[in-house]
Amino acid sequence: MLERRVFVCTNQKSGVGEDVAKAIKKELKAQDLKSVVLNGEKVRTQVQTCNCLDRCKHCKKGPGAAVVLYPDDVYYNSVQPKDAPRLVQELAARLGL
Repeated sequence: MLERRVFVCTNQKSGVGEDVAKAIKKELKAQDLKSVVLNGEKVRTQVQTCNCLDRCKHCKKGPGAAVVLYPDDVYYNSVQPKDAPRLVQELAARLGL
């Protein structure tokens, strides 16, 4: 089984990171992408919060959170809960779905 992670920074004063993580989890479930089978192999995606991704200079202390897709090493800056559907669609495209 392949493991994929979506790391979400929660080190903002506004607490938006927690909301972003919840929105991404909800969207993964809604789009039925939490666990998929590709080429006969199960691929599971988990959302994990973390204290800091050291991306503040890229987020410019804005209203959103930093997010990284692992193992793709793709970073998103200033992500807000409303961005979850687009982010999950991009994740699906990276999986070839």
